[in-house]
Amino acid sequence: MYWSAIAAALLLLARVESRDSATLLRRAGAFVDPRTNGGSMLDNAGSGGGEPLNVIISGHSSAQVLTDAGIINFARAIGFSTECFGIHLGDPQSANLGDGNGPQNQTIELRQDYGDPIAGTCLESLIGGNHFRVFRQNGPLAPTGALFLAVSQEESVAESHTISPDGYNLGRINLVANATGIKSFGGVTYSSVVENTVGLLPVGADGINHGIAIDGIVAVMTVTAT
Repeated sequence: MYWSAIAAALLLLARVESRDSATLLRRAGAFVDPRTNGGSMLDNAGSGGGEPLNVIISGHSSAQVLTDAGIINFARAIGFSTECFGIHLGDPQSANLGDGNGPQNQTIELRQDYGDPIAGTCLESLIGGNHFRVFRQNGPLAPTGALFLAVSQEESVAESHTISPDGYNLGRINLVANATGIKSFGGVTYSSVVENTVGLLPVGADGINHGIAIDGIVAVMTVTAT
């Protein structure tokens, strides 16, 4: 009976270890920490500092969410849209996601639409609001397909669209709040699971664009589309 109990315990331990290994393997496919391969969790804002990549849409999300058209549709479901009449002012920012592609310009920039996906971003351009830049991790060293977002709250055009006080944290918090629950747009329904992660970003203002301190939290979102 003694040896039977030991055998049963070892079998249970093996099963637990197997589940843990499988969990780690799945989590590893969600995204790769850019710093692993010489990248950064800060983009290059062109002013000597960087904006934090403070939201990640996991590579475990539905494949359609991770496409260019897919992230635009998801953005519209959570209160963002493309820029006012497709006009972008200012230079694009770049990021090195450690995937072997080196620094790459943002894929797209999306702005708060104030409930109007057609013209609402024109209002955001005037009075300020939330916005985010999208970078895709898809190089040979990290072909996860994950989308890294630089999210921030910005001031009005009269303030030259500078980032609001605590704007990086507020941008992330507001985006996640908008994505919570069941959302839909264009015949697609979305549900999101969010995990706040620490250790990917620093805490404080060192190296951050405009010298605005951040809390070091990255929201990792897994978005399912149906």
